[in-house]
Amino acid sequence: MPEQTITIGGREFRVACQPGEEAQLQAAAALLDAQAQTVLGQGAQLSNARVLLLAGLLLADRTTGLEAELDALRARLSEAESALGAMRARPERVEVPVLPADLADELAELAARAEAVAERIEERTGPAE
Repeated sequence: MPEQTITIGGREFRVACQPGEEAQLQAAAALLDAQAQTVLGQGAQLSNARVLLLAGLLLADRTTGLEAELDALRARLSEAESALGAMRARPERVEVPVLPADLADELAELAARAEAVAERIEERTGPAE
């Protein structure tokens, strides 16, 4: 098991970790150290154990807030996926207008008459420019 040296609150510690987890350990130690520096920056004379306890509590508080936010986002995602699934399951309604045959015939006859009138006007006046 590889050992890493981490620094928390100005003190070095040797910690063992699983192979391949060295970077993750260093990142976690950096978070804990940042919280420890916050606690130490408040000027109180605290033991190392107390500094680590308070830093751990600050991180735990932050973590629970992030977990609650993550749970809320997961719930919203689940609702959105359900709504999308319901929309996909329901066939979309498509309406196609259908003209009655006799109305279509009448419209065709009117169009033919209008073209005939336009041709007669054009013959009398010449082509439109």
